[in-house]
Amino acid sequence: MKAQTKKLVYPLLALSLVAFTGCNNLKKMVELAKQQNLAATPAPLEVHADTVNFEMSANLPLKMLKEGYTYQLNTFYEYGNQERQLEAFSFKGSDFPNADTNEPRISQSYTFPYQEGMERGQLVFQGVASQDASGKTLETPKFREPVILGLITTSKLAQPSYHASYADHGYNDQEELIPTNVDFFFDQGRSVLKRSEKSSDRGEGFTAFIAEKNVTRTVTITGTHSPEGKDSYNEELSQERAEAIEKWYREQMDQYDYQNMADEIRFILKPVVRDWNGLKGMLASYNGISSSQKSEWNSIINGAGSFEQKEKELQNLSTYKQVFDDVYPQLRTAKTEVLTVKPKKSPEEIATLARQIAQGRTSADELSLEEMLYAAAKNPSLTERKSILEAAAKKDDTWVVHNNLGAVNMELAMQGGSNQAQMVSTALNHFQTSNQKRANVEAQANMGMAMAMQGNLWGAHAALTKALTMNPGNDNRRGINGAKGAVEIMVAKYDMANASLGGASDSSIDQFNKGLAQLLRGDNRNAQTTFESVISSDRGYVMAHYAAAVAAARQNNQNKVIEHLRNAVNADSSLKAKALSDLEFRNFANTTAFTDILN
Repeated sequence: MKAQTKKLVYPLLALSLVAFTGCNNLKKMVELAKQQNLAATPAPLEVHADTVNFEMSANLPLKMLKEGYTYQLNTFYEYGNQERQLEAFSFKGSDFPNADTNEPRISQSYTFPYQEGMERGQLVFQGVASQDASGKTLETPKFREPVILGLITTSKLAQPSYHASYADHGYNDQEELIPTNVDFFFDQGRSVLKRSEKSSDRGEGFTAFIAEKNVTRTVTITGTHSPEGKDSYNEELSQERAEAIEKWYREQMDQYDYQNMADEIRFILKPVVRDWNGLKGMLASYNGISSSQKSEWNSIINGAGSFEQKEKELQNLSTYKQVFDDVYPQLRTAKTEVLTVKPKKSPEEIATLARQIAQGRTSADELSLEEMLYAAAKNPSLTERKSILEAAAKKDDTWVVHNNLGAVNMELAMQGGSNQAQMVSTALNHFQTSNQKRANVEAQANMGMAMAMQGNLWGAHAALTKALTMNPGNDNRRGINGAKGAVEIMVAKYDMANASLGGASDSSIDQFNKGLAQLLRGDNRNAQTTFESVISSDRGYVMAHYAAAVAAARQNNQNKVIEHLRNAVNADSSLKAKALSDLEFRNFANTTAFTDILN
């Protein structure tokens, strides 16, 4: 019995020694863990494109890690009363056989989504030492590395930039002139306007036109002659024929009591002499002679010699008499063009009728589609503009109507409100319909804006990029570049944003974003200049002061930090709390000047 007992005692002692040794090693690991070295890059952490990316490295002290043991470093990000657990480090003793002479080191990449409030958080660690064989573990207390506190959120300063592109309404609200043309014919060598010309359909129609007393700007009368005869005689004849029409026109105005209206009409007399163009043009369409015979005429007309010499040569052609009888009479004219003002409704009348149509009080036939689109474009009230465009869509749902109806819904959504999401969705549907009816740069650009408002940043980027290939006008191009640059900051494509915003508008928002893109790509000096330029043109743009302070902090310029922060918090006291927790200012947080302006 004793022997048996003795045999049992030794294994138990061996197991006890192993257990004791294991526990002892775990305690030593936990104790030595206090000497571990942890580092993060960047430190502090930074958020870009709604994501926090960083590289974490851990060095264990010599002789801490033993064969058969594992040291796991659990990592957390704590903010407020919340905690996000990240992937753990694991040091296995078998992977580090030289742990007594070379410090075990592991690096690991981390990514986690940013949530508001995280800027006031920090990385927290807890080591877990374990014995592989027994599975026994021993935890360290949770600890924090003071150099890895919080997040820099400067990229979140990006300002959305939206630009609603309206398609042209197509209505010309400027004075338009309508030409009315009539030709009067004269006998050979004469400048008397015959009774038969006055009583012809042309003459009576022209008389009726004058009787309507249209608002007339000019009456241009071009007197012409056929080529025969002397130069001096033909010159007088052309002038006299033009004067004959002017005289008759003025007689008609007196008859129809134009009174002071006559004084507003400008008569322009243009006698045409020694000019072959009329004859050449009529020969081209004249079928009475062959092509070769026309060539004989053109050869003389285009050749050398005076006007009279050419006419004499033409008289020798076998076809002269035929052309003289058929074509020459049509060259003895006074060509009259009257430019009258196109009748239009006044802008006030169009606006009133458009509102009445939108309210269902007047027929939509009272205005053309272009007039309704014009009324909508000129109406400063977005709600009234929307109702007019909805009425226009019932009249004719063109691509222009759909784009502009989408644009006004998008502008209403920009004002916020509980139905913002629905208005953006409605706007996007209109833009898509507009593009289906006819591909157009306005709808394409607007789709990008609407997608950005929905948070579909990459969809917005693709739509805006395509819009830039569709030859937009200058204003539209600058608006597209502004929106595209803002999106590119939000997706952390800072070089692209810098290029886009270089072609954006001069608005405070676009220029602020340009400065932010420069800042985020490390161009601190130019960022400072850009922010201060925004401040110079728009002193009420408070965030430009704040961002300028950040740029100054990155250049370690305390005077500028204090100057711009003071201006920012004086304009918006809520920025005090932001500045106090903003790690961009960590190097100044303990200075008297900094704390004085934030208290």
